[in-house]
Amino acid sequence: MKERLFGKTARSVSEIGFGAWAIGGSWGDVPDGDARAALHAALDAGTTFIDTADVYGDGRSERFIAEVLKERSGPRPFVATKAGRRLSPHTADGYNRENLTAFVERSLTNLATDCLDLVQLHCPPTEIYYRPEVFGVLDDLVAAGKIRNYGVSVEKVEEALKAIEYPGVVSVQIIYNIFRQRPAELFFREAKRRNIAVIARVPLASGMLTGKMSAASQFAADDHRAYNRNGEAFDKGETFSGVPYDVALAAVEEIRPLVPDGMTLSQFALAWILANDAITTVIPGAKNAAQATANAAASDVPALPPATLETLKNLYQREIAGFVHHLW
Repeated sequence: MKERLFGKTARSVSEIGFGAWAIGGSWGDVPDGDARAALHAALDAGTTFIDTADVYGDGRSERFIAEVLKERSGPRPFVATKAGRRLSPHTADGYNRENLTAFVERSLTNLATDCLDLVQLHCPPTEIYYRPEVFGVLDDLVAAGKIRNYGVSVEKVEEALKAIEYPGVVSVQIIYNIFRQRPAELFFREAKRRNIAVIARVPLASGMLTGKMSAASQFAADDHRAYNRNGEAFDKGETFSGVPYDVALAAVEEIRPLVPDGMTLSQFALAWILANDAITTVIPGAKNAAQATANAAASDVPALPPATLETLKNLYQREIAGFVHHLW
């Protein structure tokens, strides 16, 4: 497993991380045994970066991580969590000292640690990025020894660019995949200039870029791919990257012939992300051990040739950009 420096922190993390949303909830049924096995498999494959959030299964994901890490010896991986989406209603005024402190204390308990490696504001309202006092609260939590670092998870490039103006921000998590290429236009250049770690989320477009879906695919009622295609529960860009289902299926068929022998479409999609040196780590999810192992193996596949990268850029501009580029 190759590693990359995590921005200002001077720590190195695996370039393929483990996205722990699926083992928490909103992806259909994932039995406890499968969730633990997926995490163990990722760690066995050399993963040293885990991304979770306090709302993934209302803490289920964080608690699984604590349980699995307790069973293992050796260096502790870098564990990132998120805070803010427990607010109801989810408003900018809720991002205050009292609430953020309570969220951090809860995650400390769930993750069974005395200091959180990284806390990310969890896709807060855009207004938050224009409230320096919120970032001041995070500075105070660092000073108090509750968190080592903080960053943001964003929906929009605009939010990412504003967030990195705050000197305490060490990382930005953003959707970046073959179907969501806008961050590479300006944000990545600015992130590199400021030494900001970039975490690429939704790398497989909610599974669409595994190539395993069809017009007949069915999703469980508690799977966001069934209930959030138009943003009914949260930002629609989190589900299939905001691309209409039929458009995405057609694009996948154009991508499929580009995949080299010996590489899965999933690994191809992850390799495409890692081709950009602004990326620090990419966090595919996994619902079982086999998926986690296959994802981790993407760190070892050959680099994609420039001609393939150009073809994928042209495909995005021709078929996908009109649906997503102006929105995020």
